[in-house]
Amino acid sequence: MPTKFQQETLKSRFAQAKVLVVGDVMLDRYWFGDVSRISPEAPVPVAKIGRIDQRAGGAANVARNIASLGGKAGLLSVTGDDEAANALDALMAQDGVASYLMRNKQIATTVKLRVVARNQQLIRLDFEEHPNREVLEQIKQKYREVLPEYDAIIFSDYGKGGLSHISDMIDWAKHAGKTVLIDPKGDDYEKYAGATLITPNRAELKEVVGSWKNESELTEKAQNLRRHLDLTAVLLTRSEEGMTLFSEGEPIYQPTRAQEVYDVSGAGDTVIAGVGLGLAAGYTMPEAMHLANTAAGVVVAKLGTAVCSFAELNKALSLLKKTTKKN
Repeated sequence: MPTKFQQETLKSRFAQAKVLVVGDVMLDRYWFGDVSRISPEAPVPVAKIGRIDQRAGGAANVARNIASLGGKAGLLSVTGDDEAANALDALMAQDGVASYLMRNKQIATTVKLRVVARNQQLIRLDFEEHPNREVLEQIKQKYREVLPEYDAIIFSDYGKGGLSHISDMIDWAKHAGKTVLIDPKGDDYEKYAGATLITPNRAELKEVVGSWKNESELTEKAQNLRRHLDLTAVLLTRSEEGMTLFSEGEPIYQPTRAQEVYDVSGAGDTVIAGVGLGLAAGYTMPEAMHLANTAAGVVVAKLGTAVCSFAELNKALSLLKKTTKKN
């Protein structure tokens, strides 16, 4: 049965919560157009572009979600010293996020360019480079400087090289008494040891613990990983199947809240943003999970790297409450 959240209390607690997002940022660019013919030069569709849009992606999208839900968000990351970095800074300012972008003249800001026609992606073009050692040292210094200002830290790992010192960063956060959440990447989870919570999806967890045949085997593998890494919890996101929280005691399962799944890109960002904000606001882990699951249900009904506003979350929570009463 869903937890009852009072609107004013939830809004007030969110407004006081401060979450720092550290990780890999990118600029998501969308070229929207129409396709009516095939190119005479090669057997490929010709897209006539009618509209261009750009949104903050990766760790920046996590920060956007926190701010959209009414929390105070900070973003610490590496970018190039270019037009795309200027665009990200402007987008963060527009969303009310405190932006600490360490600029590196030797690299280009990560950009993912998608060409979309009739709500279908025709192609995605990626531009990315790994940051150098000097700018990563700047990240460490800035992190230690701003750490005391925040209640919770979210590490958003997209494997782009911005979190080379994550083990030290987790230790510093724990020593400062901060809640630490991680959206993981790759098959090396040892670097995440000591965090409060990690949020892998099914494919990411399988890459680390291997496949499972049933829920019992999944629980055993997830709990073994949790204990091995000294984590408080593992939150497994399961796409259309919802999510499961593995902590001390029995696993807690919640079905998906989505009425209609339109686009799952960015849903993981919304989940960790919702959980992080919920924990920073003083809610229990199951309560924070419920808030995150509800927010993700809103986001997957939108196109692209979208966010959930506080009003949308509150409406979705109210609908869930009504549905529960009927049942």
